[in-house]
Amino acid sequence: MFTSVLMIEKPLVPTDVELVTTLHGDEPVSFVVLMQPRGDQDRLLRALDDVALGELDDAVREATGQDEEEAAGSPVSPAERALEHSLGALRAAGAETVGQIVQDHPLDVLTSVVEETGADEVIVLTAPHLVEEFFHRDWASRARHKVGVPVLKLFAHGE
Repeated sequence: MFTSVLMIEKPLVPTDVELVTTLHGDEPVSFVVLMQPRGDQDRLLRALDDVALGELDDAVREATGQDEEEAAGSPVSPAERALEHSLGALRAAGAETVGQIVQDHPLDVLTSVVEETGADEVIVLTAPHLVEEFFHRDWASRARHKVGVPVLKLFAHGE
């Protein structure tokens, strides 16, 4: 069985699920999903990305530092909901999958998960981050120098 570590920052939509589950044809694939929620790190870079992409509402949300759901005080974090949704969607597509939320040192966690699972590849599924990519500060660019397996960067689809 082919094992992929899938690093995401938002819930998978059906197009994303189809994309990652069909990358290797009919070969069975298992996924270890690492949910890296958008946190306080690199907030300025993300706000600049949002402005560059014309997503002004997202840029304003970056400035306030919280999502509407977080502001409402929901007992389950948006990251937990996104992870559970994504794991369920992958399982429904027939993939074996486990996952976790990564808060601190995501590249260290990614490296250890690749080593522990004997993963064949890493897939970074992310929205475009123009400024981060230009300066090679995006997850895929940074992971390529750490994990020792191929790193594939794919752009997530909108909802």
